[in-house]
Order: sequence, then C-alpha cells, then structure tokens
Amino acid sequence: MEQTQNTALLVIDLQVGILAMLPDSGALIPNTAKAIASAREKKIPVIYVTVGFRPGAPEVSLNNKSFGAGKERFASMDMAEFTKVLPELEPMEGEVTMIKRRVSAFTGNDLEVVLRAQGIQHMVLTGVATSGAILSTVREAADKDYRITVLADCCADGDEEVHRVLTTKVFPRQADVLTVEEWSKL
Repeated sequence: MEQTQNTALLVIDLQVGILAMLPDSGALIPNTAKAIASAREKKIPVIYVTVGFRPGAPEVSLNNKSFGAGKERFASMDMAEFTKVLPELEPMEGEVTMIKRRVSAFTGNDLEVVLRAQGIQHMVLTGVATSGAILSTVREAADKDYRITVLADCCADGDEEVHRVLTTKVFPRQADVLTVEEWSKL
C-alpha cells in the first residue's frame, strides 16, 4: 500500500492558455479529474502550478529559445486568463496555487518551500507537456531527492511518440510510472 502521508499531487500547466496549444487532450482532463478526486479523498494535498508572467513579461529573456520567441505575445496577453486552470480541474478553496516562470514546476516560485513546510517527500505528477514541464520537473525533483510518481495517462504531449518514450523508457529510471487507475487503487 502506498503511503499517502508526505505525498502531494501536482497539477502542472493544465491551464487555458497552454491546453489551447495541445492538438488533442483526449482523456487527459477526465483522467486528471479522477486523480484530483482520488487525492482529495485520500487527504493528499493538491498543488496547482501554472506558467505565467508579469505584465510586459519582464521575466522572459530573448536568450531563452522556448519563451523568447513569444515574448511580445506574452507581454500583451491577459495573464489572468492565460494562467486560469481549466474549470473541470479547478482548485478548491485552500488548495495551493502558484505561478512558475519557466518549464520546471520549481522555477520562479516557492514550490520547494511549500513542499518542505508540509513535509512532502513524494510528488505525484500530472500535466503537460510530457516533454516539457513533466520532464523538467521529474529531473529536478530527482536531483532534490523527492520520491516521484508520474501518472502517464494524466500527462500529454504534442508528440505521442515522445510521450510514450518518456513514460516507458526515460521516467522509470527516476520515477514510478502508473496509470490513474493503478494509483487510485493504492
């Protein structure tokens, strides 16, 4: 039986502005809703992390290949709307939400402080993109000695083959990779 004490479920970049760029989210949203419901039932904290920037996007460097090309677009968009979590996955009152400034869930926010304050040693990851936020967060969390579980069917990528390779060949080196169904039964 999986220990739920010291565990948190992270919902990463499942926000209006990011999912609009994903060609097909398929079962991602209902699967993630199931993971959130399971976490709440088990009294596991749910932490929401979205990517966003201040007005004018002063955090975006033109040297950053991922974000730099979109600096003008980020600078002029409504960040409140862009960072809004999908209504189907909305945080409940009291659940922690935060904005990150780069790809990893740890970058540009106080995620690590929140995790330490709550005694979290095991993070369960959901979100998009598998090759972006999930990969970067897995790598950083592993380097920080967290125990990691990736819910493969609660993650998605614009390239299904990349998602498959990461969840079957790369992530298992540093994380347990389960389906939401498997995790919910633990």
